[in-house]
Amino acid sequence: MQLRSAVTFATHDLVETLRSAEALARRAVALDGSDAEVRACLARVFWVRGDHPAAQAEAEQALALSPNLASAHTELGAALVFSGRWTDGTTALEKSVRLDPRDPRSATRFNQMTIGAYLSGDYTAAVAIAQRAVQSYPDYPLSYRWLAAALGQLDRGEKAKQALDEAIAIGPASFDLYVRNRVPFIRREDHAHMLEGLRKAGWEE
Repeated sequence: MQLRSAVTFATHDLVETLRSAEALARRAVALDGSDAEVRACLARVFWVRGDHPAAQAEAEQALALSPNLASAHTELGAALVFSGRWTDGTTALEKSVRLDPRDPRSATRFNQMTIGAYLSGDYTAAVAIAQRAVQSYPDYPLSYRWLAAALGQLDRGEKAKQALDEAIAIGPASFDLYVRNRVPFIRREDHAHMLEGLRKAGWEE
C-alpha cells in the first residue's frame, strides 16, 4: 500500500501521527505493562497502522488484564472486522457498546459494525446499522459513506445519492482520506468493495 505522506485528516499528517502515537503507546506499555487501558491504546495504534494480528494480540492482552474493558473490546472488534473476521468482530463491538453505551466513540463502533456487515455482503444489515448511527450521530460523516455504499449495492439510487452527498458535505476531508486514498487499516480488496458501492451510489472519481 502506498499512502502519500501529504494526505491529511483535518490538520494532522497521518503517517507522522501514527509514528508519534506508536512511540508514546510503546513507552507507556514499557512503563506499566499491566495497565490494560494502555495496551488497548497500543492495540488501536497497531490497528490503524494496518497490523491487525498485532492489534488483536494486544487487545487480547488488555482483556486478559481487564475482561470488561470496553475500549479493549472495541480495538479487538476493529482488528477482527478489518482482517475479514466480520462476525467475530461485530460480536466484540456489540459487547463494547453494552459495557459502555455512553462512550464518546460509540459512533465509531457502530460504523465499524456497519463495515463488518457491508464487507460480509449483508447490505441490508449494513443499511440498518448505518441508519441507526446516522440517527444517533448526525454529524459523524463516516456512517453516511458506508450507508451510501450499502444503498448503492441494493440499487436504491436516490437514497444512496442522498447519503453520498451527506458524506461529502459533512466531512469532505474524511471523504478524501478514506475514499480517494486507501488508509492502512483497510485491505485493498475491501477498499475496492467500498468503491464499488459508492460508484453505484453515484460517486464519480
